Amino acid sequence: MKSSVDDFTKIREVNVMRIKEGKENGMKVVGKYCTYFPEELVVAAGAIPVGLCGTKEEPIPVAEEVLPRNLCPLIKSSYGFATSDTCPFFYFSDLVVGETTCDGKKKMFEIMEETKPVHVMQLPYKTEGKESFDLWVREVRALRTRLEEEFDVEITDEAIWKAIDTINIETEAIKSICDLNKMDPPPLSGIDLLTVSWSRGFNIDKVEVIDMLNGFTEAAAASVDVKSKNRPRVLITGCPIGLGSEKVISITEEVGGAVVALENCTGYKTLELQANKEHSDPIVALAEKYLQIPCSCMSPNPYRMELLEKMVEEFKVDAVIDLTWQACHTYNIESYEVEKVIKNKDLPYLHLETDYSNSDTESLKVRIEAMLEMVEK
Repeated sequence: MKSSVDDFTKIREVNVMRIKEGKENGMKVVGKYCTYFPEELVVAAGAIPVGLCGTKEEPIPVAEEVLPRNLCPLIKSSYGFATSDTCPFFYFSDLVVGETTCDGKKKMFEIMEETKPVHVMQLPYKTEGKESFDLWVREVRALRTRLEEEFDVEITDEAIWKAIDTINIETEAIKSICDLNKMDPPPLSGIDLLTVSWSRGFNIDKVEVIDMLNGFTEAAAASVDVKSKNRPRVLITGCPIGLGSEKVISITEEVGGAVVALENCTGYKTLELQANKEHSDPIVALAEKYLQIPCSCMSPNPYRMELLEKMVEEFKVDAVIDLTWQACHTYNIESYEVEKVIKNKDLPYLHLETDYSNSDTESLKVRIEAMLEMVEK
């Protein structure tokens, strides 16, 4: 069955009602904020994994009553939604799983625990080395134990392997959609790409969302985004983006660019990672997969640079925008390395530091327009 961008736009609204019905029938819900969250364990526990709100500006003033103003908007928005009880997915969650991707988030999770049970996974700071891997395996095992205790269930290895199969298929399906934009002209606008890749995380039925993704690929492959023909092809990397914080994508397309790829948490960053079924222990397979995520919290973080180089070639990119949310120090500092990679390819590069507000829209427009003028088409 073919599906459309509108179908993905409706996912949040439709699934709020489904979660409500599921809760009334005894289902458990686990909220997530990050791609390090091994949702396979939640699926194996028979519970519902769901993305939580954190990409809009509206709840930030509420958060600033507790959190410092000079904190990144993603953390403030996440906490604001939670504490103001305006995120239905947070409201229905029996447990929230956080992670230590930055100091701001891990301290925020301490405060969030006053509102809802929170389980924080302690990340190692590097991807290589036995100590890092062993630590992360222990953290994945600890989450399994927490879920079993919290929901009074046994999570069997067999159930985890089955969940791994499902999530691997879902990952392949969304990757196929992102890969459509390797075509010239790209069939999908940047906003459509974001809508599909971000919204899928709110669908509680994995089989259904895989069907939707495959149906969308079939429909999109046969279409052409005429507006994007001969436009500079732009890759956006950096901090996570969701609907509500998509202003850099919107502005880039408004001033004449075609956003063909997103190398961030809601985009391509995790799409080449699959849990390897050759391992005898599914927890080891999950730990290996998730530890490879090229987040800027890892030091060093070579896979992000390798992925960027590969994406620049495969998506025939003409320019790169590196987006940092204010006070996100790791992505901000890592922009130095990203700029070197992109400049070595003789491509225009623009680093933007901004927040969720529209106060700098005009200045962003001027800077993005100036970058696009440097593209030789």
